Amino acid sequence: MNQTIATETADIVVIGAGLSGIGVAKHLVDAFPEKELLLLEARASVGGTWDLFRYPGIRSDDSVHTYGYDFKPWLHKEAIAGGHLIRDYIKDTVDEFGLDKSLRLGHKVTAADWSSEDAEWTLRVTVTDESGNESEKVVRAKFVFSGTGYYNYDKGFEPTFEGRDDFQGDILHPQHWPEDLDYSGKRVVIIGSGATAVTMLPAMLTGEGAAGHVTMLQRTPSYVASMPQVDKIAQFLLKVFGKKLGYRLTRIKNIWRDHFIVSVLVKFPNFGRKLLRSMTAKELPKGFDVDTHFAPPYSPWDQRLCACPDGDFFKAIRDGGADVVTDQIERFTEKGIQLKSGKELEADVIVTATGLRIQMLGGIQPTVDGAPVKVSDSVLYRGSLISGVPNWAMMLGFTKATWTLRIRNVARLAIEVIREMDAKGYDIALPVAPEGMDTTSLFDLSAGYMQRAQADLPRQGTSLPWQMHTTYVKDNRLFKGKLLHDDIQFSSKKPAPHLRSVEAAS
Repeated sequence: MNQTIATETADIVVIGAGLSGIGVAKHLVDAFPEKELLLLEARASVGGTWDLFRYPGIRSDDSVHTYGYDFKPWLHKEAIAGGHLIRDYIKDTVDEFGLDKSLRLGHKVTAADWSSEDAEWTLRVTVTDESGNESEKVVRAKFVFSGTGYYNYDKGFEPTFEGRDDFQGDILHPQHWPEDLDYSGKRVVIIGSGATAVTMLPAMLTGEGAAGHVTMLQRTPSYVASMPQVDKIAQFLLKVFGKKLGYRLTRIKNIWRDHFIVSVLVKFPNFGRKLLRSMTAKELPKGFDVDTHFAPPYSPWDQRLCACPDGDFFKAIRDGGADVVTDQIERFTEKGIQLKSGKELEADVIVTATGLRIQMLGGIQPTVDGAPVKVSDSVLYRGSLISGVPNWAMMLGFTKATWTLRIRNVARLAIEVIREMDAKGYDIALPVAPEGMDTTSLFDLSAGYMQRAQADLPRQGTSLPWQMHTTYVKDNRLFKGKLLHDDIQFSSKKPAPHLRSVEAAS
C-alpha cells in the first residue's frame, strides 16, 4: 500500500529560519496578516548559522547593533557578541512576534517545481521528527522567499592534504565541531587566516580546558584589526534616548562609520595598508615580524577585514600562548605538518579553518514548467528576484557592510511584488532580463571561497533595476522610489483582456 504524503498549502513560504529568514518573515507577516505564511527550517531549531557553528569562541565579526534587526533592539552590553547570545536573540524574535505559529522545524526543502498552469510552487520536503524519523511532505505555495544563506550547511571546504591519513591526532573542520572534544593542554594548529581562525585562536587558550599552545598556520596573511567589544557610545545613546530611539541612532552611527572606513580604505589603499600595519604593530610584541605575518599582498577590503574584540587575538600572541606561521604545507605527518620551508609543526589537534563552500538556494535546483533552472545563467533583479523564475525572491547581503542590513529592503521588494499581484488580480510575476544586457559579478571580494564559486553564482546587470551594491549606503539608494519596472512581467494563469505590465499599468 502506498503511503499517503502529507500536503500543506500557503500563500507565502520562507525557506530558512536563520537571521535573514526570520527577519523577512516578520516583515511579510506585518504586510500581509491575512495571508498564510509558512517558515520552513531544515534543522531542529532556529538560528541557521548560529545554531550550526559551535566551535570555540564563535561570535559575530561585526556589531550586533547593526547585524541585528531594525525592529528589535540589541540590548546586551557586548557589541561583538558570542554565538549563544545571538541564538537567544533569534529565538526571542520568533517568540515575541508570534512567528512560532508559522514555523515548521525539521522541514528540509529538497525540490521546488513551478507550474504556470496552476501558478504555484510545489515544494518537496523531507520532514525529520524529534526521534530522527524521516517522512516526505508536499508544500504548495503561491510565492517563495529563500533565506537559505550562501553556503553549504552540510560540508565546509577542505583542500586535499597529502598524508592526511598519516596524522595520529584529531583533524577537525570548524563547521562540524564535536561538543565533547577535549583539547586541554594540547598543541593545536589552525590552518587558515580568516575570521574563524582569528576567533578560535584566543578562545582555545581561555578558561578551563585551555589548549597548551595554538599556532595559526597561514599561506597568506589577512588584515586583522582590534575593535572594542563594548560600544560605549551605543550604551550612552541607549541610556539617554531609550531602547527604541537609542538603538536606531546606534545603527545610523554604525552604518555611516563603517561606510566611511570602507570608503577611505578602498579609495586610498596605500594609506589603508600603512594605517592597518601601524595599528597591528602596536598590538604585537616589539620586534615581531609584522611584514611577514600581517601584510597581505592585496589591498584592504579586497577581502573582508578580520576584527578581534579588545585585541584578544593579539593578546594571545603577546602572552606567548599562540604564534603565527606563514608558510605552505608540504604534507601531513604522523606528528603534525611538514612545511615547504622544511620546518615541521608538531600538533595533537589540527583544525582546517579553510573556508566554506558557497551554495545558492540551499542546494535546491528549481524547475519552471519542468525545465531545470541553472542559477548561474540567471541575473538578479535588485539582487533578489531571479530572472526567468516566477514568484521567487532570495536574500543576498553585503560584502563590505553588515550582511543583514539588506533584509528590510529585500523584504520590501517582495512585498511590492505581491501587492501588485493582489491589486491587479495577477497570479504570476516573472523577472525577464533584457536581451543582450551587460552583466558583471555579484560580489567584489578576492577571497578564495568567492573565487571558487564564481561559476555557480548568478550575475547582476550594470544598471538599475538589475544591479546591487556591496555597501548598504550605496545599495539603499537603489531602493528609493519605485521598485517595480516593466522587466517584471505580470500575468494571470487565466488569460484576461486587462493583462498588462507594470509600466503599462503606471
